[in-house]
Amino acid sequence: MRTTSSRRAPGRARPTALAVLATLTAGALLLTGCGSGDDDGGDAAGGGTITLRVGTFGSFGYDDKTGAKLYAEYEKSHPGIKIVESNVADGQKYWDTLKLRLSRGSGLADIQAIEVGYIAEATGPSMAGKWVDLGTTGGADLGAFLDWKVKQATTGDGKVIGLGTDIGPMAICYNKELFAKAKLPTDRTEVGRLWAGDWAKFLETGRTYQKNAPKGTFFHDSASGLFNAVVNSEPEQYANAKGELAWETSPGVKKAWDTAVAAAQSGITAKLRQFDEKGTWNAAFKNSKFATVACPSWMTGIIKDQAGAANRGKWDIAAPPVAGNWGGSFLAVPKAGKHVKEAAELAAWLTAPAQHAKVFAVNGNIPSTKQTLTSPAVTGAKLPYFGDTPVGEIYAAAAAHIRPAPISRWDGQVKTFLTDNGILDIEQRGTDPAKAWENVKSLVDDKIDQ
Repeated sequence: MRTTSSRRAPGRARPTALAVLATLTAGALLLTGCGSGDDDGGDAAGGGTITLRVGTFGSFGYDDKTGAKLYAEYEKSHPGIKIVESNVADGQKYWDTLKLRLSRGSGLADIQAIEVGYIAEATGPSMAGKWVDLGTTGGADLGAFLDWKVKQATTGDGKVIGLGTDIGPMAICYNKELFAKAKLPTDRTEVGRLWAGDWAKFLETGRTYQKNAPKGTFFHDSASGLFNAVVNSEPEQYANAKGELAWETSPGVKKAWDTAVAAAQSGITAKLRQFDEKGTWNAAFKNSKFATVACPSWMTGIIKDQAGAANRGKWDIAAPPVAGNWGGSFLAVPKAGKHVKEAAELAAWLTAPAQHAKVFAVNGNIPSTKQTLTSPAVTGAKLPYFGDTPVGEIYAAAAAHIRPAPISRWDGQVKTFLTDNGILDIEQRGTDPAKAWENVKSLVDDKIDQ
């Protein structure tokens, strides 16, 4: 699972240390219900029930309401366990709060999700020792996972601190009804041909859409989302081959920046901030305010939940201009938790191939286990919300082309500055791109200690 949103730095000024602390403290309040450090969770040995708390962001598809009902299934087979999930929509605020709690050694959930943009930081020198080694605790079969997924969550001394949930092969999801009204093709193969091989063709399709767009609608949801899609289709992103931060000279970042700026300035986006706290982006799905969204596999679950029943069957999925991988996450167990053994066992179960298949069938999250990724349960799957769209076939094919880019422990934060303090300012405030770039550089220089 991946979310692209984060908190914004206030105004144009660099945040003071006090302001940053205030932001993190406020963010911590978002997760007050998930801390194992705040609640002993019961005592199964004494005849009680152990409460395992799972901290997530975005949409993991485990829950009993709109997900695969995995918690209820586990509780049924483990009578002494109760599972409570605490979910935060904003991935950056989630991570900021998690880091604060790790530094204090309290208030942590028994299981914490970690997004791939932060996994290098989590396995780095300052955090590696705060996690349980899931290669030796919990019974997970590490051989079941994609090799590169395991490598991403491995510390310098060989400990595996996270078990892979999903990966994020990309496509483009589009609203067939809006495409038809704008006199564009609606067949997914024909739609894919419109922009095949080139993000510039995607922008051109957007300009064509806008000429005949239904009133009040836009071709794409967010220039920031487009930035993420483009950069995640590039072999070089924020880091060089040595894992060193190299965003300023990265060809991938430059291409993504230029593409997103062009989209923002050409008026083809709805100028939305993805995963915003006010729910404006969510409401725009329901109200059909945009026709396309860059669509890693986990985005299909968000479309289902936010566009709602009234738009069932209106969305389809086409191939992206260029293949890429946006997102994917891990489940980790903090050492500070009160029920480390039980938490590790639950994390291993949630990320096992059988559970990956169940989550995909309901939520569309593409598995990070080899067996499941190539199984008929995935490759032949369709999601009811998307009608007859061969969802599994589309994303499994895209996954075969994933070539993971090098990552650094600062990728997530730099991405946030580029999107929320760069692209979004251009899109919503009309900031000059050169000035926006300099603002991003100032934030990186001020906030990141390399």
